Amino acid sequence: MTMVELLKEVGRGKRGARDLTYEEAAAAARLILTQTASPAQIGAFFTAERIKIESVDELKAFVDVCRSFANRSGERQGIDFAGPYDGRTSTFMATFASAFIVASCGLPVTLHGTEPLPPKRGITIPMLLREMGIDSARVPRRQAAAAAANTGVMFVSSEQECPPLGRLRPLREELGLRTVLNTAEKLIDYSCSPYLAFGVFHNTVFERTAKLLVKLGYRKAVIVQGCEGSEDLFIDRPTRTYFVENGAARLELIDPEMFGLESILPELSWTPALQLEVTEQVLNGTGHMAFTNQVLLNSAVRLFIGERVQSIEEGIYTCKSVLESGTAWDSYIRWKTAMLDGQIAAAPSATTRLLS
Repeated sequence: MTMVELLKEVGRGKRGARDLTYEEAAAAARLILTQTASPAQIGAFFTAERIKIESVDELKAFVDVCRSFANRSGERQGIDFAGPYDGRTSTFMATFASAFIVASCGLPVTLHGTEPLPPKRGITIPMLLREMGIDSARVPRRQAAAAAANTGVMFVSSEQECPPLGRLRPLREELGLRTVLNTAEKLIDYSCSPYLAFGVFHNTVFERTAKLLVKLGYRKAVIVQGCEGSEDLFIDRPTRTYFVENGAARLELIDPEMFGLESILPELSWTPALQLEVTEQVLNGTGHMAFTNQVLLNSAVRLFIGERVQSIEEGIYTCKSVLESGTAWDSYIRWKTAMLDGQIAAAPSATTRLLS
């Protein structure tokens, strides 16, 4: 089908529009990611889908097509931290510190992201890396993989490893809206991970997201209605989550008070530099108790999902031991060093295309 024909189906308004079949949505995704469709058609499609609300089959089609354009490896068998690519504006990015604790406990972690995107245009992981002196677009894939082999933490620059996302950035920035790509890009799953921590903003999408993750074949996943729509659980109040396993999903309310971790967070004006400073304080054992507790809780839940511990409570004790021993801090320093070394060795052409 042509994009004009597809637009006629999804662009009839809230009542007249119909969901596309998987095959139709995949055709639309290919037309968009190859930019065979015009910018006007792509913008119209994104807007029409946002009004209609994407179906599970439509979302899966976009994920599958995005994956077909991406460099993916199935060797690591760990957990994917799928956070929002539009970043954070008012909360601590606990997921970054958690990555080094979880990996130090024996569960490989994949992080991924880009420079800020609409609608929030907040702080993203590449901005933290830049504060460390690392330009994520200049680190060759082989060097990122070497850092991962040494520490268990892989970072993927999504627009380098799935080039169509980079080419679509100007259009998405001009449109300024959340689109189907905001979901699909988080599920490209560059390491083919059997486990997933995935953030959502509204509880109304829990059931739809759970059905999508089942279709995508994850062994276990946790869907978190977390801080700013991220995969980070709150530490000052309970967090609504869905645990997805064996084709079924169950609602779980995770209350930090049950684990003696509930804490009042200080009010801070977040910048990339402050995000990195607080991250390093947590990892080196000098962090504010609230942020340390938040990292411990998030790490424990992910270890539980990744089948490395039998309960969240066991995960908390395990993560606390790793943090207090300095193992996570040592891992972070080794990872930072490896990423910096890789960047220095990178040829200028790596800014346009990372080599596998």
